[in-house]
Amino acid sequence: MTMKRTELDKRKGLKIVNELRRLGHAAPLPTGDRRARRESDRAAGLVAFAVKLPGETVRRLQDAARAQDLPLNVLVDRLLRTGLAKIEEGK
Repeated sequence: MTMKRTELDKRKGLKIVNELRRLGHAAPLPTGDRRARRESDRAAGLVAFAVKLPGETVRRLQDAARAQDLPLNVLVDRLLRTGLAKIEEGK
């Protein structure tokens, strides 16, 4: 039985992820079902929010997230909430 091209690509991707894990690199597992992930995010009140930041700022954010063992989204959320609270206090 021959496999579809998409199934072959999915398996190749899983092989790469597993190899990275074996080598000690943190690699997120693909969830596979984007629609379910989007619905889950929506139910949690999450909204995609794209911004353009200088590369150095992004590297510092990524380093801080790794140092605190947090997902980048969680760290950025905390930083934004703290910054907004300080701005609102100043009013």
